[in-house]
Amino acid sequence: MEIQVTLDMMLLKRHMTLTELAAAVDMTMANLSILKTGKAKAIRFSTLAKLCAALDCQPGDILVYDNSHF
Repeated sequence: MEIQVTLDMMLLKRHMTLTELAAAVDMTMANLSILKTGKAKAIRFSTLAKLCAALDCQPGDILVYDNSHF
């Protein structure tokens, strides 16, 4: 199972920087960077909700399931 994080694409669509997003969701740049690069092992629903609110999107706009590795 491979979950892809497309946070960078959403940032581009919303013309927002990672710094601006970090301030909007009250997260550190380091934690957002880990999530953005796909190195995060998990994400809390509360964090996902904050990201969706700040980016005006749905969870499926940020997280994508890719089963092509099977």
